Amino acid sequence: MYLIRRIFNAKPGEARNLAMLLQKQAQAYRDVGHRSEFRVSYNGATLPGDQNVVVLDWTDDAIMSPYREGHAPPPAARELGGEIRPLIENQRIEFLELLPPSRD
Repeated sequence: MYLIRRIFNAKPGEARNLAMLLQKQAQAYRDVGHRSEFRVSYNGATLPGDQNVVVLDWTDDAIMSPYREGHAPPPAARELGGEIRPLIENQRIEFLELLPPSRD
């Protein structure tokens, strides 16, 4: 099982707006069965630490290319992408393997 984490650096003052749009986009993927339960978190400027950061994470059994044959993003997710892109300064993705529960 993998934890997939996308980390976005939002333009100043746009972290909350970006988080709300990413929430809608991730839900569009979930609604068509392309994503498990997910979380969106952000720090706009009211908390210590890095500011203007938005994190989207979810788990999956496999790491699969979004460009794989037969995979098409839902139309709602594509439309939201047009609103999301202008709010982002940069982004990265992390893939982490989850440790299975102990069977002691």
